[in-house]
Amino acid sequence: MKVLVLGGTQFIGRHIVDALVAGGHQITTFTRGVTSDDLPSGVERLIGDRDQGPAGLSALDGGSWDACVDVSGYTAVHVRSATSALRDSVDRYVYISAVSVYGDPVDRPVTEDHPTIAPAPEDVTEVNGDTYGALKVTCEGIVTEHFSRHTVLRPQIVAGPRDPSGRFPYWVKRAKLGGDVLAPGSGTDHVQVIDVRDVARFVRTAIEQDVDGAYNMAGPRLTWREFIAVLGIESPVWVPEEIVLGASLSFLELPLYRPEHGPRAGLMEVSATRAIEAGLELTDPEVTVRDTGEWFRGEGLPASALSPEREAALIAAARGAT
Repeated sequence: MKVLVLGGTQFIGRHIVDALVAGGHQITTFTRGVTSDDLPSGVERLIGDRDQGPAGLSALDGGSWDACVDVSGYTAVHVRSATSALRDSVDRYVYISAVSVYGDPVDRPVTEDHPTIAPAPEDVTEVNGDTYGALKVTCEGIVTEHFSRHTVLRPQIVAGPRDPSGRFPYWVKRAKLGGDVLAPGSGTDHVQVIDVRDVARFVRTAIEQDVDGAYNMAGPRLTWREFIAVLGIESPVWVPEEIVLGASLSFLELPLYRPEHGPRAGLMEVSATRAIEAGLELTDPEVTVRDTGEWFRGEGLPASALSPEREAALIAAARGAT
C-alpha cells in the first residue's frame, strides 16, 4: 500500500515508518526537512511547512495514497489544511491524538466512552500544557469531519528508543547511575506508559485491516514499586508524597509521577481493551527499559532533570522524617 506520513523522522513518526516499511508498504514522508534523518532506503521525502496552512502543503499536490498517518498535527491550522488537501487523494486518515483529550477524568479506568473535554477554538495556535488536550480534541473533530474512513489513536505517555522527551529515559538513565535513588511516594501509586513500537505496529494494523474509530493506546499499569523493580534500581529510597509535593518538583524534574489521588492521576489508569481486541500487542516493560537503555548508551540525565544535590536533599528529608 502507498502510505503518506505527515512527520516521520523523529520518535513516534520514525517508528511508524519503520513498521510500515517492515510490512512491505511504499512510504512517503512530509516534513519541514530541517532535521537530518536516516530513514530506510526507498522512502520518498516531500518538504513543506504545515504552519503555513494550505500554502505550505503544495508538495502534496497530485499525490495519491491509500492512507495518511498524521503524527505532526497539533493545531487546527495543521489538520484542517491537511485534511482539505488530502480529502480526495487519501482513502484512510490515521490521526495520532493523545489521552489528554479526556482532561482529568475521575471515573476509572479511562475508556473510549469517556467524554472528551471542550475543543479549543480553531484560532488557538499556541501548544502548551493548558491547550494541548483541547487542541487534540479540535483536531480529532476535523479529521472525522473530512474522512468517513478514519482511525484516531490516543496514546498514553509513549516510551522507548529515540524518545526525546527525557520522561521515561530519565528513570532508565537514573537506574544505570546507581546509588541511592529517589523513589516517589510509598510505591503504591501507579505509572503507565506504552512502548512506541506498539503504537507503530497498531498503526500498520489499522491501515492493513481497515480499523475504524478511536482507540486508547496504553501499556501495562504498574505500581511504582513494580516499576522501580523493572528498572533494576537496587537502592530506592521512598520519599513520601507530602515531601515530593512540598518540593514543588515539575513533571520534567521528576517525570511520570502522579500521586494516586492527585491531578491527572486518571491518565495513569487508561484501558486499552478495545485496541487489544483490534490487534494491539503490548511489549513487556522490561523489554522497553532494556531497549531504551541500549539506545542512549549511557548519556547523561536530561538538563531538566532533578539535580543530584536536590535529590540528595529530598532523600535526607525522607530519612529524617522516619
